[in-house]
Amino acid sequence: MLSQADVIAIFEKCGALLQGHFLLTSGKHSDRYLQCAQVLQYPEYTRMICASLVEQLGEEPEIDVVVGPAMGGVIVAYEMGRQLGKRALFTEREEGKMRLRRNFSIRPGERVLVVEDVITTGGSVQEVIDVVKAAGGEVVGVAVLVDRSNGRADFGVPLYKALTVAAVAWEPEVCPLCQAGEPAVKPGSRGLK
Repeated sequence: MLSQADVIAIFEKCGALLQGHFLLTSGKHSDRYLQCAQVLQYPEYTRMICASLVEQLGEEPEIDVVVGPAMGGVIVAYEMGRQLGKRALFTEREEGKMRLRRNFSIRPGERVLVVEDVITTGGSVQEVIDVVKAAGGEVVGVAVLVDRSNGRADFGVPLYKALTVAAVAWEPEVCPLCQAGEPAVKPGSRGLK
């Protein structure tokens, strides 16, 4: 199993740890951002980190399907599904709402592992959990590459994480970087290129 130091070394080697002034998906601001896509572009690193998550799962929970949100969870869902020998699906936003599309389906009673690249508030993961439950699936765990929720993410199921990063995030009105006049950039798939 990879240690936290091993995972940090991979992120640093890939240039995935960014410093600056960032507008997060949650609407909060932060001075650090983990650009997981910089790691996920390397199949070997993705394999290694997901293998560490699979080791954490151990024999439990029993899983039928892996589901992640587009964009960040697509590659993670695929690799986790590959390593577990299970189907891998992803949800997408349609008219602002997370949905299963492309004729993907979860059968009632299927046991689902929800995966994501990084969580801060856990909002996207919660949306996927809601989709799974609405389809009649049972969420048995959540696995993430990076947990930057500062322990606040609680989905009512076990949370498996390859890396925990203490994250400082501010509401825009109290952000010291805004007060210093530094412009915020939107990282990730919806902003920073």
